[in-house]
Amino acid sequence: MSGRDRLGKGLGALLGEYLEPEPQSGEIQTLPVSAIVPNPVQPRRVFRETELEELAASIRENGLLQPLVVRPAPTAKGRYELIAGERRFRALKRLGWSDAPVLVRDASDETLLVLALVENLQREALNPLEEAEGYAALSERYGLSQSDIANVVGKDRSTVANLLRLLKLPPSIRKFVEDGSLSMGHARALLSVADPVRAAELARRAVREGWSVRETEKRARGPGGHARSKDAVAGDPLIRGLEVALCDSLVTRVSIKQKRGGKGSIDIQYHGAEDFERVFALITGREVSDVVE
Repeated sequence: MSGRDRLGKGLGALLGEYLEPEPQSGEIQTLPVSAIVPNPVQPRRVFRETELEELAASIRENGLLQPLVVRPAPTAKGRYELIAGERRFRALKRLGWSDAPVLVRDASDETLLVLALVENLQREALNPLEEAEGYAALSERYGLSQSDIANVVGKDRSTVANLLRLLKLPPSIRKFVEDGSLSMGHARALLSVADPVRAAELARRAVREGWSVRETEKRARGPGGHARSKDAVAGDPLIRGLEVALCDSLVTRVSIKQKRGGKGSIDIQYHGAEDFERVFALITGREVSDVVE
């Protein structure tokens, strides 16, 4: 399998051809570890001690099976910035290696960020907020739309949109997501709570009492959460289930109002112009800018 086959389905258009063919032994160079600096746009902030210790032990036993990928540092002659291999680099420093095998590649800042994102996503190494912040950087620094980002990393646009929504969580809830106390499912449920103080309190209780995602969703739909439609049939679990599914899919408050004769309406809330564009794109699969000139 080629390097590009392992990456996101749209990555080749962004990275060019340097990922192929697979590196030949003559391309691998040796650089002093002291000349290599971490990726300045590395999206991953949390490196667990146990993971690094296990990787260091593996390298000590088997050697470094895959070289680091670096680029010449744009602002420091004789220095190199990591493109891929942050965990391996940290493990080598722990082992006290003076030199490391590397592949030297030319890469733009955009490529640097995308490669770091994809490498970490493949290893499932990013927590949801780190992933969301990486996508936000692609959007803010390089002007990529959510559809562009989805194509680059090989994910659904709705997945990218939902992750970006996590950046609106209060700091206290974000901390729980970052350290793994709450999952993305918990976080999405808490996004529906308009009052940030109440959302933070629910988050603390969810962690303290070990709530499941379902339980968190149920609590979030209480006062200040998703209100049940007064027009919905009180004893109809199907309508309620559909309402909850729509809330989860669109990451906003949705209510189904049933009337006599099988008629009714679906109310979808949005919070500002940006949120409207997000919901519109999730429903239609198109950007607002594609429809309104």
